[in-house]
Amino acid sequence: MTTDRHSSGSRITANPKQCGGRPCIRGMRIRVSDVLDLFAAGSTAAQILEEMPDLEKEDLQAALQYASRKIDYPRLALRSIKRLV
Repeated sequence: MTTDRHSSGSRITANPKQCGGRPCIRGMRIRVSDVLDLFAAGSTAAQILEEMPDLEKEDLQAALQYASRKIDYPRLALRSIKRLV
């Protein structure tokens, strides 16, 4: 298992034997893309946390930070995190 150390410690992980190696939250089978899709569909952080009780607020922040770093536009992460979480 690998960990993206740039995203809130070890909250974002990737394991080639899990979810096709896609980035996941804390080794669970909840992909970063799942969280991003929920935000994109208009879900609030509170709704996501209610729907996925294994997640924590910091997991949502880590997912947004991870996505922001992947597109390499750091200001997007700060605005998104402040607005959505």
